[in-house]
Amino acid sequence: MGIRLPFMVLHANKIFKSSSQHLHSRNHSNVPKGHVAVYVGESQMKRFVVPISYLNHPSFLDLLNRAEEEFGYNHPMGALTIPCKEEAFINLTSQLRECILKH
Repeated sequence: MGIRLPFMVLHANKIFKSSSQHLHSRNHSNVPKGHVAVYVGESQMKRFVVPISYLNHPSFLDLLNRAEEEFGYNHPMGALTIPCKEEAFINLTSQLRECILKH
């Protein structure tokens, strides 16, 4: 996994660069510095703003892989879209927040 991590971070940057153009034109003022907006859901999408530090976590990288498999780099919401249940995303981000606060 340590060998794949640099590739995965570069991969995540590609996704965010392609979606960030739309974010900057629409909702730039709603996304604090050091954060990124993502849309989460399976049928109905909900917008979340998460810290960029989450991008380095293997669990979040798994979600980015799923997003690439389903949407490629063309996200229907105009920003990064993560195809998972909202509850699962909230649980993951809660765990990441606790992990980051401990360190």
